[in-house]
Amino acid sequence: MGQLLCCVQVDQSTVAIKEQFGKFDEVLQPGCHCLPWFIGKRVIGHLTLRVQQLDVRCETKTKDNVFVNVVASIQYRALADKANDAYYKLSNTRAQIQAYVFDVIRASVPKLNLDDTFEQKNDIAKAVEGELEKAMSAYGYEIVQTLIVDIEPDERVKRAMNEINAAARLRVAANEKAEAEKIMQIKRAEGEAESKYLSGLGIARQRRAIVDGLRESVLGFSGNVPGTTAKDVMDMVLVTQYFDTMKEIGAASKSSALFIPHGPGAVRDVVTQIRDGLLQASTAH
Repeated sequence: MGQLLCCVQVDQSTVAIKEQFGKFDEVLQPGCHCLPWFIGKRVIGHLTLRVQQLDVRCETKTKDNVFVNVVASIQYRALADKANDAYYKLSNTRAQIQAYVFDVIRASVPKLNLDDTFEQKNDIAKAVEGELEKAMSAYGYEIVQTLIVDIEPDERVKRAMNEINAAARLRVAANEKAEAEKIMQIKRAEGEAESKYLSGLGIARQRRAIVDGLRESVLGFSGNVPGTTAKDVMDMVLVTQYFDTMKEIGAASKSSALFIPHGPGAVRDVVTQIRDGLLQASTAH
């Protein structure tokens, strides 16, 4: 209807291609335009200036002979000042972009191992974008952004990669567990050594206190009871300790100690044995 009235409306973010008698005339910007059709002027097509997206799935092989599907997302748009090139020079823009993406990906990925492909996907995206930018700028298109959105190896390869990763994590966990057990054993040994050292100090102090107490008892008893010798006092102290020990053993409800022989004469024998042992120890030192 607009053509019959010689008026054409061009929507926002769109340009129209005007011809006169089949020859390109000019690019019509958004708005209302007057086209007298009777002198051969007419709009033959429209071109959007919006950013468009093309997802390309490309199957290729890595350097270590693993087949992968690489999914690239290409964002592009037509340039307003080169709208005539974008309209006339390419008959199928999406197919042209897809061909360049295939070419770059199949040239880049076979140089990389599978692990490197995942790590260097940004480099692959930059290579695709650089090649597209050089090629498509001649046709009036701008490459806005290129992304490698997915790299999909075969399902069996993914399972193998997960198993390798799981095995590596188990190995690290085993090493950490062994190291923890080693530290626990070292700390336990250090604790036992410290405990034995402190126990030895306690025993040494106990014996020193006993010796000091015996010395004070002997000196005190000798001073208060004239005529007694150190031997008499020592015999009495040993007999006293002997009976104290017997008392403690008898007080224990589950004691199974048994002394044979036992009697007044045996006590003297015990004293003699203890005294002789002490004297022999003193002589040896």
